[in-house]
Amino acid sequence: MSGVLKNLKTFKMLASHPEKRISFNRLIRNGDLVIVYERHDNMKAVTVSEGSVLQNRFGVFKHSDWIGKPFGSKVFSSKGGFVYLLAPTPELWTLVLSHRTQILYIADISFVIMYLEIVPGCLVLESGTGSGSLTTSLARAVAPTGHVYTFDFHEQRSASARDDFERTGLSNLISCGVRDIQGEGFPDEFTGLADSVFLDLPQPWLAIPSAAKMLKQDGTLCSFSPCIEQVQRSCDVLQSRFT
Repeated sequence: MSGVLKNLKTFKMLASHPEKRISFNRLIRNGDLVIVYERHDNMKAVTVSEGSVLQNRFGVFKHSDWIGKPFGSKVFSSKGGFVYLLAPTPELWTLVLSHRTQILYIADISFVIMYLEIVPGCLVLESGTGSGSLTTSLARAVAPTGHVYTFDFHEQRSASARDDFERTGLSNLISCGVRDIQGEGFPDEFTGLADSVFLDLPQPWLAIPSAAKMLKQDGTLCSFSPCIEQVQRSCDVLQSRFT
């Protein structure tokens, strides 16, 4: 993988900010991201900032009261109302992230990760990044020694996803690239190195020939499409490339 990292300058990857990386700890610290659970249908992501407050129908909650408490704590307002402070796991992040695109939810994400046979240490290629819902779970699956390289043709969308990965503490496991995979294919630097490739594209059949080149001999490809016409065209190309 080190050889890949040295060659990434040949295409556009969005730089992460090491000072923004958040390591996951059991105790909440100033600057940590927490999922504030009010009820099953009302959760929000909040960055802890000493001196700030969260105000909702249950009262006013001081961030300073959260610092030093374990994730999962139940905290009370001056009115006696309460919320839970939960860790930003991929499952919860999927429920609170900003929807820049349609996203995959837990049932589909679990299915994809299982059938792609993703385990710690895997190198995974993904296109497109979208809102980053799947990417977050992919990163946890490959941790601590694997890496996810995710691509989107839309630069602002990719930059927003990168910011989200930094907020959730996963930027050391994910690299975001701006690239039209349907038109250009995956970068040649990954040829024969990918354990898994995931495609979520309008015309995935255009990217399948490139994806096939990226995979190791025993690698796995998954294409996720909502329309049967997309599936049929992708299957036609898969048969010509893999049989």
